[in-house]
Amino acid sequence: MELKHIPLENIHEQLGAKMVPFAGYLMPVRYSSDIEEHQTVRNGVGIFDVSHMGEFILKGDRALELIQRVSANDASLLYDGKVQYSYLPNEKGGVVDDLLVYQISPVEFMLVVNASNIDKDWNWIKSHMEAGNFADGVDMVNISDDTCLFAVQGPLAAQALQPLTNAKLDSMSYYTFEKTDFAGCPNVIISATGYTGAGGFEIYVSNEQAEAVFKAILEAGAPHGIKPIGLGARDTLRLEMGFCLYGNDVDDVISPLEAGLGWVTKFTKDFVNSSSLKSQKEQGLVRKLVGFEMIDRGIPRSHYELCTADGTHLGEVTSGTQSPTLSKGIGMGYVPSDYSKPGTEVFVKVRDRLLKAQVVKLPFVKK
Repeated sequence: MELKHIPLENIHEQLGAKMVPFAGYLMPVRYSSDIEEHQTVRNGVGIFDVSHMGEFILKGDRALELIQRVSANDASLLYDGKVQYSYLPNEKGGVVDDLLVYQISPVEFMLVVNASNIDKDWNWIKSHMEAGNFADGVDMVNISDDTCLFAVQGPLAAQALQPLTNAKLDSMSYYTFEKTDFAGCPNVIISATGYTGAGGFEIYVSNEQAEAVFKAILEAGAPHGIKPIGLGARDTLRLEMGFCLYGNDVDDVISPLEAGLGWVTKFTKDFVNSSSLKSQKEQGLVRKLVGFEMIDRGIPRSHYELCTADGTHLGEVTSGTQSPTLSKGIGMGYVPSDYSKPGTEVFVKVRDRLLKAQVVKLPFVKK
């Protein structure tokens, strides 16, 4: 499949980025080192270009009704300027994708989806729109190819960005957004969201505004030590917070309840596969996604086996890395519910060795 290109690819190359294929796009994976970039975001401020992400606008009198049907969280709790984390359940007990829902007005919403799932999600929502006869009451527009997204993350993000906008960044609540002027550009969405757990903002701009806005952020952030950050550090940052990555920790066949997404699964309404998920909850979960820290030296990698002390198979690692903040191996994986309690001993099979680890309460890094 031919790779897609984000609009600022040349700028990232000029900044020294190593570009790699990711989710169908050529993306910057690192500029210096993953550890250095990770610490920049944890302790200061960094900017990620995540323009590969997908954005859909759903507009019309029945837009909310359609979102309520296809997503598990209760979007009726949204208000203008509020963001909600949710997921699209499928009919076979897994997840089509996880996503963010933005309420622009009571009849206009923006859905932000994972880059690898843009076409799949679009077709899924469209099919439910047609099956439920929503077509008269909902207009769907895919703005993914026309939209750039910059994640400015870290404890110094508000200070770095404040000179560029009249929006009061310090007083913006987590998971809210404003549509306003930013860096001299109109109609920019500034969202108090992110995938790092370090605090910060996500900035949605049109492709035409992207270069000017990106350069303005680097300039305004210079006194605060802002640096461009790649996808390598994004992965270690999200894993330290125990955030799921679609395709690793959650997918088409993994139950969202086993994945720990019960908190965004609202049985106060009917949605795709809700009755089956409700039964699963009532019967009790057979397995659960847990976080674990290595006690023995070693780095748990995706697909490494999780075992008991005698080598009995429990499950496998879905995400794992060496934590730059904790200086030890951390990971997530599925184990039988009996083994999911914090403090439980598990073992990671690395080649022919069983390395000791311990189940811990997420997140790994406390804020």
